[in-house]
Amino acid sequence: MSSFLSMNTLGRSIAGCLLVLLAACGPLPWNNPYPKQDSGRAILYQAFSERPKHLDPAVAYSANEYEFIAQVYEPPLQYHYLKRPYELVPLTAERMPEVRYLDIQGQPLTAPHVKRPYELVPLTAEHMPEVRYLDVQSQPPAPKDEDIAFTEYVIRLRPGIQYQPHPALAKAADGNYLYHRLAAGQTAAFTALGDFKVLGSRELTAEDYVYQIKRLAHPKNQSPIAGILQNYLVGFAEFAREVKDQPTTAIKNVPMAGVQATGRYQYRIRIRGKYPQFMFWLAMPFFAPMPWEAEVFYGQPGLAEKNITLDWYPIGTGAYFLAENNPNRRMVLAKNPYFHGEAYPAEGEPGDEAEGLLQDAGKPMPFIERVVFTLEKETIPYWTKFLQGYYDASGVASDNFDQAIQFSGGGAMELTPALYEKNIDLQAAVSLSNFYLGFNMLDPTVGGTSERARKLRQAIAIAIDYEEFISIFTNGRGVAAQGVLPPGIYGHVEGEAGINRQVYTWQNGRPQRRPVSDAEQLLIEAGYAHGIDPSTRRPLVLYFDTAASGIDDRPRMNWYRKQLEKLGIELVIRATDYNRFQEKMRTGNAQLFVWGWNADYPDPENFFFLLYGGHAKAKTGGENAANYANPQFDRLFEQMRSMDNSAARYQIIQEMQAIVRHDAPWVLGFHPKNVALFHAWYQNVKLNLMANNTVKYARIDPHLRERQRLLWNRPVLWPLLAGVGLVVVLLVLAARRARRSRLDLE
Repeated sequence: MSSFLSMNTLGRSIAGCLLVLLAACGPLPWNNPYPKQDSGRAILYQAFSERPKHLDPAVAYSANEYEFIAQVYEPPLQYHYLKRPYELVPLTAERMPEVRYLDIQGQPLTAPHVKRPYELVPLTAEHMPEVRYLDVQSQPPAPKDEDIAFTEYVIRLRPGIQYQPHPALAKAADGNYLYHRLAAGQTAAFTALGDFKVLGSRELTAEDYVYQIKRLAHPKNQSPIAGILQNYLVGFAEFAREVKDQPTTAIKNVPMAGVQATGRYQYRIRIRGKYPQFMFWLAMPFFAPMPWEAEVFYGQPGLAEKNITLDWYPIGTGAYFLAENNPNRRMVLAKNPYFHGEAYPAEGEPGDEAEGLLQDAGKPMPFIERVVFTLEKETIPYWTKFLQGYYDASGVASDNFDQAIQFSGGGAMELTPALYEKNIDLQAAVSLSNFYLGFNMLDPTVGGTSERARKLRQAIAIAIDYEEFISIFTNGRGVAAQGVLPPGIYGHVEGEAGINRQVYTWQNGRPQRRPVSDAEQLLIEAGYAHGIDPSTRRPLVLYFDTAASGIDDRPRMNWYRKQLEKLGIELVIRATDYNRFQEKMRTGNAQLFVWGWNADYPDPENFFFLLYGGHAKAKTGGENAANYANPQFDRLFEQMRSMDNSAARYQIIQEMQAIVRHDAPWVLGFHPKNVALFHAWYQNVKLNLMANNTVKYARIDPHLRERQRLLWNRPVLWPLLAGVGLVVVLLVLAARRARRSRLDLE
């Protein structure tokens, strides 16, 4: 009996210990990856899959880089967060820039003065009075575009804006910069920016914006927009030649003719001719300010080897600063204590108020104190943590699309019941981008202006069923393109009036792709009946050049091959490495290829320039990858690009669309659709496809998040308890057998 009791007591002791251990694990959920002290705080949890290569606004140009630097740096303008179509509004600027049109002598363009027989000269006046001729609305007459030699943008900044705390701005008691003249032995003691314990700040000035534009011109920085700016910005190319052998720290006092600070809070930029789209550039991080002190600080010997550089630690006036940069684990943005207190928008689109997007109208931003980005290279762990509430937002990858999205009877995208029960918000918007299959217009078979080549291209455009592509490869996340412009860009036309009638007809209230028989008829007219090349009497062979050579790319390549098989055409895939593919594109040696473009700014010029003959890739190295050249299209483009939006510009855009549809240098592919999911505690969310500095508008309800995490991550205890019970039972049975054995022996 004593043996049985001791074993039973042991079993109860084991069970008790396990329960005590469970209780000691602390509050649920046990799998929370974040520290306990973060509980209840307004922290936004995001993920990133690839470290940003550049954080210097002179060179950064990719989406994963802008995700960080757009929260740190502030150009003078930004996009209104809520309004559509996208509208530019002041950010650090006191008001929208004043635009002045100048003649070839750099004088303001006004109506001609009336000549007099006598000449008046100033007496007490500094100069002769400025004369302005106004219409009945008291507006000066607009100068003719051909008279405009220069356009000048005068930008007035808001006083009192401060930089984030940074050691580059720290000063000693004597007023000298504390960390600008470090000896080699001193820099050895610093391994990260956080090792500099004294931080400083100063006020933003116009000179900081001028200095950054000079940085864009310096050849050592290799800014990706330098080639574009030298065509517009007065003195840009000359400045680059003058400073090419000088260190970047020496350019502060070197003048650039087209950029000048005209006061502590005012500067001007002068460009050649009239280019209204330049205003959009003033909302990009390229044109954010840079304190000269940062360049001096980071340029000291021994710091770059420890990643203490501007490319690693940005410095700006934005709502956040980069508090932690560990790209192999996590990156953290923290609220800028010196942020100038921008107010949340007080107006938006109809329906925004009903969606709760104006509840914070007029309140100072930002609402979130920290943003924690965690490295997630795989989509499945990221998705799982999002469902558990440990990430606040998520995209929808192909691996988890069916878990998240379903389509209604009418084809609308909606959440699956499981996600709907979690009160997750689904937002979708057609992106301001396009993907297309291009023809090299220099190629003797598919290129050129002959009717034979044009009808061949038109036939292929009908046969390649991009609706099917969208369904198979993007889970329905896209819209087949009807023209060069995606929805949301001025000049895009919805409905029957906007379809590509070379490829579609309008049936039952929607575009319907023409049947393959129409494409076959075009082939007959082109001299390729049934896809047969008359010169060889065998199927016509076309070549698809691509850098997509991985296993995951093969289904897409096979799909393109099958599309042309409908016409009896043989498509040969010429897959190669990225560098070789780019070389083929640069030299005009590809035949068919897939290309894409994301809008830099929401204007039709930013898409039509992809087909402008003056930008042909093989001839000029420009972005016209198809090497398309049509004199009529080019003439209309040159007229359209400098126009303000008007009925006349709209009509020209429609003419350009018609030319492209007829010539078919592209198979007008599709516009991807952005789909994003947000938990209910992530508030003030509205997809903005142009703005990148959107974190400051968001609000987190940390208490709702905490409750939902507890609800969704309750541990399943019964297997553990059942296991404990089983152990106890086995111990009891073993004790009984041992007792019987003893009794038998006795």
